[in-house]
Amino acid sequence: MTRKTTTEQLSRMLSIPKSRALEATLKAQLIAAVVREAGRRGLTHAELAHRSGLPRSAVTGILAGSLQRVTIDRLLRLVEAAGLEAAVRIRRAACGNPKPTSVTNGSNLGS
Repeated sequence: MTRKTTTEQLSRMLSIPKSRALEATLKAQLIAAVVREAGRRGLTHAELAHRSGLPRSAVTGILAGSLQRVTIDRLLRLVEAAGLEAAVRIRRAACGNPKPTSVTNGSNLGS
């Protein structure tokens, strides 16, 4: 059984701000989703590269887990290339109404 590390634990373990740990966690989740879906659909790195407009070498590095110079934009392009759609859930911290706000890529943030 795989044990998940929380953002707070990662922040403490690496002595980095919680925001950086959250960014790394989000990137890892996006990469894992693309890897799973690409495997399910039988997509090659070359196909993902063509669909996303990224160099194949970049796709290979990203899907191997390299987070150097990996932007959320690049990851979202891969998510879309794999036929997936990303969504973000935002909630108030600790106190207040925990009702989440959902944002889906392509949605109107001004509404």
